[in-house]
Amino acid sequence: MTSAPTPPNSSPSAPGSPPSPSPSAEPDASRPPTGPGTGPAGPSSGSRLALVLGEPFRARTWRRVAHILLAVPVGLVSLPLAAAGGPAGRLQYGLARLLPGVAGGPRTPGGPRAFAHALLALPLNVVALMATCYGWALVLLNLAWPLRPLVGMPLHAERSWGGPSVLGAWLVHAAGGGVTFLLAMPWICRGLAALQARLLTSVLGGRGGAAGTTVVLALLVAGGGAVLAVPVVHQL
Repeated sequence: MTSAPTPPNSSPSAPGSPPSPSPSAEPDASRPPTGPGTGPAGPSSGSRLALVLGEPFRARTWRRVAHILLAVPVGLVSLPLAAAGGPAGRLQYGLARLLPGVAGGPRTPGGPRAFAHALLALPLNVVALMATCYGWALVLLNLAWPLRPLVGMPLHAERSWGGPSVLGAWLVHAAGGGVTFLLAMPWICRGLAALQARLLTSVLGGRGGAAGTTVVLALLVAGGGAVLAVPVVHQL
């Protein structure tokens, strides 16, 4: 008698050896599962918390702050410089190198686009400057609350939140105003600087399709900021 032929791609098992696992066998339960969504949630949530807590102390945050602080004087200089045919565009792009993603843009020397950008960006730059100075001033004034008399601001701890003791008022102001604005201001500056960069690349960079929408958005933000600044100015 002849033995039955061996099926292709298979080999006979040795006598007494366990059968080979088939491709459809269940995975080893002792191995941890892998793949998207199977990792522990701890590192992900921890990284987000570290990002929020560490953002006020990162260099990129203070580069954005520096850009916002310098945007108004650079814009004011760029207006007559562009009208005279000077390198206003290079000056504006040179300042924008402080922001991520703008350093590779065109270096337009001047002309109508540089003048238009300096003029259209001025309201946004002024509002961004006011919001940045006011927000970071609140951080300092609340964290260093007992030192307010040095800048001519009386304490009045007995009528302040957390009073009547100076320590209680200091703790409430430091936690409620100082830490809150310390964590919020980097993200506010990030949004304002991103809009400034978008306006620059749209108007001065020649992206005509996005320029109209960006200009409208910048003017709306500037108008909203001006409205919010009215009660703040009356409070000062």
